[in-house]
Amino acid sequence: MFQGMHYVYEVYKEMSFSKAARNLFISQPSLSAAVKKEEAQIGFPIFDRSSNPIQLTDPGKEYIRSIEIIMDVENGFQNYINDMREIKSGSISIGGTNLFISYVLPPFISRFTERYPQVHLNLVEATTSELTKKLFSGSLDLLIDNQNMDPAVYSKRFFCEEHLLLTVPSRLSINETMKNYAFTASDILENRHFNSRIPPVSLEHFQNENFLLLKGGNDTRTRADRMFHNAHVLPKIRLELDQQITAYNLSRHGMGISFSSDTLIRHVPDSENLVYYKLNHQDASREVNFYYKRSRYMPKVVSTFLDMI
Repeated sequence: MFQGMHYVYEVYKEMSFSKAARNLFISQPSLSAAVKKEEAQIGFPIFDRSSNPIQLTDPGKEYIRSIEIIMDVENGFQNYINDMREIKSGSISIGGTNLFISYVLPPFISRFTERYPQVHLNLVEATTSELTKKLFSGSLDLLIDNQNMDPAVYSKRFFCEEHLLLTVPSRLSINETMKNYAFTASDILENRHFNSRIPPVSLEHFQNENFLLLKGGNDTRTRADRMFHNAHVLPKIRLELDQQITAYNLSRHGMGISFSSDTLIRHVPDSENLVYYKLNHQDASREVNFYYKRSRYMPKVVSTFLDMI
């Protein structure tokens, strides 16, 4: 039922088969056949053809009222689709650790919401393992992280390269011995840690100090473990933590040495309580990417956000 409603509605608007046929660019016999087929389906005539001009029958009036509701729904849905294409509506859910959600993404989020104010943006802050589960389940559209994820399951969009630095409380006496290798936060902001004339340090020099490491399974912890192994150092672990920003803040208060990315150091307030050292290991460099599930359709609003990064 209602398959021929657009034909019927054009006849209703014109109250003439000949005029409606011209508007629809079909022959009048074809239009008459289409209307008769619709009338046969509902079991009642829609038009009273004995009057001039034609008129609606009582069942015809109810038919028109019903298809106007249907066409309104159709038009509303089409407008919604058009809005989606033009990014006037829709939603996007992005996950990240505290570092990315609180420090790295805000300028991009601000620019996106300013341009597309009708898009609902949902930011989810959690640990990498929790966020990975959400991405896999489909409750996240995107995950920004520095962990390598299974390329068979996830696609990625490159965001930046980052470098892990040894983050040491400035009050530790070891800094006096290592002062020719040390960097300040200002140095990191000005990319002086890329200067090849200032060499990296070995973790062996810090083996008697306390370390603040992330919990097992985190990419930063995995890389730190490999660097300790390579340096033949068994670290004195004071605390194991969930997030890099927490370890950084505890280092800032003198509780121990941690591993911080230059991404973090560039985005948090400068601290005179810390100094930084380059690390001589391939695991000190890694990518930060936006990840999304391969098997899931990517809405235009999500691809538009990625294009703005």
